Amino acid sequence: MSRPLLIAPSILSADFSKLGDEIRAVDRAGADWIHCDVMDGHFVPNITYGAPVIKAVRGASKKIFDVHLMIAPADPYLGDFAAAGADIITVHAEAGPHLDRSLQAIRALGKKAGVSLNPGTPESAIEYVLDRLDLILVMSVNPGFGGQSFIPAVVEKIRRVKALVGSRPIDIEVDGGITPETARQVVEAGANVLVAGSAVFKGGSEQSYRANIDAIRNATRLEV
Repeated sequence: MSRPLLIAPSILSADFSKLGDEIRAVDRAGADWIHCDVMDGHFVPNITYGAPVIKAVRGASKKIFDVHLMIAPADPYLGDFAAAGADIITVHAEAGPHLDRSLQAIRALGKKAGVSLNPGTPESAIEYVLDRLDLILVMSVNPGFGGQSFIPAVVEKIRRVKALVGSRPIDIEVDGGITPETARQVVEAGANVLVAGSAVFKGGSEQSYRANIDAIRNATRLEV
């Protein structure tokens, strides 16, 4: 059974001076999830925000908070992000030596567990933890900055991930360079959750966010 198509705007591209209002606006505009990019300036070359910010804005939306940890090590902070209100916690396969242990820890906190793969990391890195997973996040840019261009070679990687997942109830998410043009490619390849930052938040108003989300969603409608 195919999984529902979900749009997860990344608040990395929101106006941080009014972050709660931005989340409320994108929620009303049709977001399915709220994607939170956490960067540490160590695992990736940028610093964004941590658990206290997520906790502060958690009340702005009842939608799923999809928290993507681009940090190393991640394990010491899993409890903090769970307590802050994360619904899904995604760690990178490359960020620590014991991926299976990290995924068990996330589920023990009562949260859904995700794993992310950088563009240069093969899907074989997650072959032996598939039954610990609720979500696989395929990076279609190198992590660390918003607004980068989509890496086309990732489309075939998504197909391979989809084949690896088989009939398991795992969401396949794609993050990086998602626009109406690239969204269709990744959905055709097997993705069902699309993270979009600048493509959603351009325009700076709830009306523009709705139009941007609709454009991405409409572009993915595959002919039967």
